[in-house]
Amino acid sequence: MSTKLKIMVLDDEPIVCKRLQPALEKLGYEVETFTQSLEALHEIQEKTYDIIITDLKMKGIDGMRFLQEAKKQHPATEVIVITGFATLETAKESFQKGVFDFIAKPFKLSEIQEVVTRATAKIQGAKA
Repeated sequence: MSTKLKIMVLDDEPIVCKRLQPALEKLGYEVETFTQSLEALHEIQEKTYDIIITDLKMKGIDGMRFLQEAKKQHPATEVIVITGFATLETAKESFQKGVFDFIAKPFKLSEIQEVVTRATAKIQGAKA
């Protein structure tokens, strides 16, 4: 990878951020983690991320609203939803709002890494 893609990980469970950050950095990404959705929302107003990985159920601004805001601010950003409350309805709503993929918790690191790799291929294909 010539320039590092930027990934935001937003999950109110610190353990999820703690697991994902080193796993994604090892693949060559620049990763920033957030456990507060409001703080992450301020961040996307200042910065552009190539990929955002967000939880759905969070205090304050939930993942669905965060996803909408992120896509409104940065339509080219690929958003990956991770949730412990996966239902057909939430999956459908996420895809209607433009999510790249939807992963149910608990997930394996390899599942996230594979989805991030696919999102990267899409981003790099779009830039080429």
